[in-house]
Amino acid sequence: MGAETVLAIGLVTLAAILIAATFALKGWQGWLELRKLEIAHGGHPETASQLTGGRIEIADLKERVRKLEQIASGIEL
Repeated sequence: MGAETVLAIGLVTLAAILIAATFALKGWQGWLELRKLEIAHGGHPETASQLTGGRIEIADLKERVRKLEQIASGIEL
């Protein structure tokens, strides 16, 4: 193996490590941002998912009310 080959392998390895470190740092920053949002919404990890679940539940209830109003007015579904 020549010096150029060893140098090329070393540079490719260094580039791969830098890319992996960059993605790991982005993931870490995203996780920290998520934790900040959870703390801002009451400090409970489940709060963000509960907000989404609550919106889905409200939309489901609105759909049920709409169907009941259609039944009450005599419109077939």
